[in-house]
Amino acid sequence: MSTQASTSGSVNEARGRSNVSAEDVEDSKTHFRVCRFIIETGVKLGMRSVPMATACVLYHRFFQSASLQVYEPYLVAMSAIYLAGKVEEQHLRTRDIINVCHRYFHPESEPLELDGKFWELRDSIVQCELLILRQLNFQVSFEHPHKYLLHYLLSVRSLLNRHAWSRTPIAETALAVLKDSYHGSVCVLHKPQHLALTSLYLALQTYGVQLPRGELEWWQVVCADITKAQIETIMSELLQLYDMEAKCT
Repeated sequence: MSTQASTSGSVNEARGRSNVSAEDVEDSKTHFRVCRFIIETGVKLGMRSVPMATACVLYHRFFQSASLQVYEPYLVAMSAIYLAGKVEEQHLRTRDIINVCHRYFHPESEPLELDGKFWELRDSIVQCELLILRQLNFQVSFEHPHKYLLHYLLSVRSLLNRHAWSRTPIAETALAVLKDSYHGSVCVLHKPQHLALTSLYLALQTYGVQLPRGELEWWQVVCADITKAQIETIMSELLQLYDMEAKCT
């Protein structure tokens, strides 16, 4: 993952509040690893941030109503990458997806030959793409938090002096937290504007940056429909992802 914004105390607090079964924990680990696979292969395929985010959301949405015991998660991930390219108008060739994914699991191997194995895998990706579309009722266009985060960053920057902004990587950290959120279901459980604001809130807390206070908190000014309790809930879920990363290495 791209940042380590959490502290051990915050992670332990988040863990203490969770009450999940061992099976749920293992499923969460699997989803974390598969979304890491989506992001890493997406980078190698030259995918932009939004198509990669769409691929992760497609994956998470699919498994909200499907079982890991029934469907192969990495096949669903490959199909999600393929479908996300279409949705976000960054079309990717199935051959490129297959070769990059094959290299992910077999770093020293050569690209697959165009033989029966290759065409079988290609057909599986296409069939799984149709399965995802049906499972999601063809609702595969999503509103992502990136545009909201950009707006909030501009608002916060106007509240800080130039030197405070330039010496602290607030924007980079907030973007990294937002990118990391796609490793878990937090990215599909909350409004995109709430996820964007909490990513920025966590970045500011990480570096101890204090913003000027008025009658309202800064986060109330930029996002009127979020509460402090919602921020804390989303932040707890984000911090649990960093705890999950430690378990999945």
